[in-house]
Amino acid sequence: MQATVKKKVGFQGVGLHSGAAASLEINPAPAGHGIVFRRTDLTPAVEIAARWDNVTPSKLCTLLDDGQGTTLSTVEHIMAALAGTGIHNALIKVDGPEVPILDGSSAQFVRGILSAGIALQAVSLKAIRVLKPVEVREGDAFARLTPADHLEIDFQIDFVDEAIGHQEKRLDMANGAFLRELADSRTFCRQADVDAMRKNGLALGGTYLNAVVVDGARVLSPGGLRHQDEAVRHKMLDAMGDLALAGAPILGRYTGHRAGHAMTNRLLRALFADPTAWTWETCTPDLENRLPGAGVAAYGDLAGIEAVAL
Repeated sequence: MQATVKKKVGFQGVGLHSGAAASLEINPAPAGHGIVFRRTDLTPAVEIAARWDNVTPSKLCTLLDDGQGTTLSTVEHIMAALAGTGIHNALIKVDGPEVPILDGSSAQFVRGILSAGIALQAVSLKAIRVLKPVEVREGDAFARLTPADHLEIDFQIDFVDEAIGHQEKRLDMANGAFLRELADSRTFCRQADVDAMRKNGLALGGTYLNAVVVDGARVLSPGGLRHQDEAVRHKMLDAMGDLALAGAPILGRYTGHRAGHAMTNRLLRALFADPTAWTWETCTPDLENRLPGAGVAAYGDLAGIEAVAL
């Protein structure tokens, strides 16, 4: 069945790049509505569907564009939280051009959704089944989707900084794995990249408290890492959010090697450009139990999700 939140839940923070105050509110929506963002700071308000074909390529974040000049950036962390908790329908009100970065992960979004509660809707859920391999490449980086009976994410990264280095991880995303394994993993960057971005008027809202900042072998953020492999876990979190822009759960294995937001969006475009590569599948109860959000409604009291502790 499809699902939405039982009641609205709000969040306050700053935009990662602008540094401006930003607020966001997740509201219930009827079955079939999908995930839609509404820019409430504009008159009249502008809505943008959270969909792969509304994404404008961006290396630093996932940027939605309505095609009429209105954009909304950094949607990947909240999209990952919605997918990981099995929310298919929501109206998300944002009072500016950026989703608040919060602590740089999906943890606070997950906690807010679970606190609001998950309302099942008596309408069948459809998933996107991958039928054959689809791949996009750029140099030695690539992203690939292959057939599988549930969503799997397999990711590898390589950085010269010793604090990150080579990391790889593979997860079956069924049954709350996102909450347990990925939700609290923060965005990360190199100190040199932070300095360069700020010279260009970017990352003005970034701090050591909402990102893992590394410099060579040193982790500069207070408290260090939440996981030894937090960097690759965050890349998997990003992939989860970017894949959620397919508009329905994906049944397939995503493999990313040094992939980023733009490459994952290119992968979705390649998938949907080939009608022989995918099909719609109505979810049976057995199939629903293999989706990322299965069973998380039972966590309404926040029990059993220590992995997303703030």
